[in-house]
Amino acid sequence: MSIANPYLMFLGDAPDQLAAKTANGVAKWRPEWCVGQLRLPGCQADIGLQDMTLEEGVAAGAKTLIVGVANQGGFLPENWIATLEQALDLGMDVASGLHMRLTDLPGFGEKAAKLGRSLFDARHPARDFSVGKGNKRTGKRLLTVGTDVSVGKMFTSLAIEKEMKARGMNADFRATGQTGIFIAGSGVSVDAVVADFISGSAEWLSPDNDADHWDLVEGQGSLFHASYAGVTLGLLHGSQPDAIVLCHEPTRPHMRGTPQIPMPGLQAVIDANIAAGRLTNPNIRCIGVSMNTSALSADEADTVLRAVESELGLPCVDAFRQGAGRLVDALD
Repeated sequence: MSIANPYLMFLGDAPDQLAAKTANGVAKWRPEWCVGQLRLPGCQADIGLQDMTLEEGVAAGAKTLIVGVANQGGFLPENWIATLEQALDLGMDVASGLHMRLTDLPGFGEKAAKLGRSLFDARHPARDFSVGKGNKRTGKRLLTVGTDVSVGKMFTSLAIEKEMKARGMNADFRATGQTGIFIAGSGVSVDAVVADFISGSAEWLSPDNDADHWDLVEGQGSLFHASYAGVTLGLLHGSQPDAIVLCHEPTRPHMRGTPQIPMPGLQAVIDANIAAGRLTNPNIRCIGVSMNTSALSADEADTVLRAVESELGLPCVDAFRQGAGRLVDALD
């Protein structure tokens, strides 16, 4: 899927800031694509954009209304439907990352087709994929991997892309989740791909390219997470990474959602990813660590980063706070 920008970010009646994390991620990484935010009465989230009506958004150039809310159950509430329908009437496409498809709304798909508008269900792939073949492809690839889920793999991938492009390097962020798709404008939500085809979808997402081109593939899950290891493995095999960056959140006592499973050691995670990745790229290597230190003070973060760097002998940074310069340097 390829989503037209600029965007008007729809926050609905989100009960808190966390519920609008999708919109917040897009606003942080693609502010130039966002003309404003649309909030319904009772909305408790604010991503720092100008509040706009649909009409104001269209006047500002918005081409797509992005449903930037993640609610429990991933459904589209009835009190949102009038706004989504009006967006179509005013000439906008509509995109959503929720589990419930826009086309599941009665008559919504037919209305969009009649008006010539496009609907994007970012969580649901819009095409079929082949199984992975493991054939060597031209170009270079970097995959972010994690000790756990939600440790900063997307933010790290985007920070590396930002640094590479600032240096004039040939690089592109490749999105594998719904928020990343809105940020990139295209991609594959691999957690909705049938298991047999995950590696094939990663091959499709990072095809043959120029010899100096880097595909920066957004990682998902963790090889050490009982719930999501399969997605991680499919991405490792399909993206054939030349380099991986390990992402970690240092204050987490156990795997998210599985308190009976302790956090693994960083070296063990690196070793497991290297071993698995060698199936399709024998030359895979870990070039650094990106720590999500948002829960730490600056002094605490500095202490943790120095300790991990000393332990592993790899550059260790908070790629969002400090930038990804040292990680890109390590690719030489």
